[in-house]
Amino acid sequence: MKLLIIATLILCLSSIYVLAWEGYDYDKGAYIEIEKGNLVREREDIEIYDYNDSDYHDVEVELIDRYGGSVELEVYDYETGEYRTLEMED
Repeated sequence: MKLLIIATLILCLSSIYVLAWEGYDYDKGAYIEIEKGNLVREREDIEIYDYNDSDYHDVEVELIDRYGGSVELEVYDYETGEYRTLEMED
C-alpha cells in the first residue's frame, strides 16, 4: 500500500513538468506558449508558439527578469527581426 501511494505521488509531481509555459506579449496582443523541451536561459535559442498568427517562431532569449508572480522574457524573434517582451506565468 505504501508503494502505491509513493508511486502515485511521484506520478502526480512528475506530470507538472509535462505542461507548457504560457505567457502573453502585450506589445503584439498575442498569447504565446513555450513547449516542454526548450531550455529557457539567456543567450539560448528556443521555439515559441504565437497564437496570434498560429505559427512557431525561433527566438533568442536576451534577458530573463523575475518579479512578483511572473517572469519577463525579452527575446529576439529571428523571423520578424524584432525584439519581443513576453510576460510568462511563474
